[in-house]
Amino acid sequence: MDSMMSTVESDDVLPQAPVRPSDLLPEPGDHSRGYTADKEIYLKRLRRIEGQIRGLQRMVTEDAYCIDVLTQVSAATKALQSVALGLLEEHLGHCVGHAADHGEAAMEAKVKEASDAIARLVRS
Repeated sequence: MDSMMSTVESDDVLPQAPVRPSDLLPEPGDHSRGYTADKEIYLKRLRRIEGQIRGLQRMVTEDAYCIDVLTQVSAATKALQSVALGLLEEHLGHCVGHAADHGEAAMEAKVKEASDAIARLVRS
């Protein structure tokens, strides 16, 4: 046995470091994300939402009726939620699926990451 290696008795249990989602980043050079194939669609939707926000700013500047402003805030909020749900679906299909190929601990870390993101979305 190599002198650099320590021996472990069969009854010894080595603590396993928790797997963090950041430990599961793609290999160097792999910059794809779950939404990469639909990136232009997401960017188009986000630009449309950006236009809605500019419209809201204009409405407030022009002292638009409160309910009209609130209606537009609701529309912008729903549009952002739609983007968020799409990204979440992409994360579950791509990132969690990719992590599943790398073992149960990696998959569990990605599922926890998705669960935390869902909790943040629900609270907002």
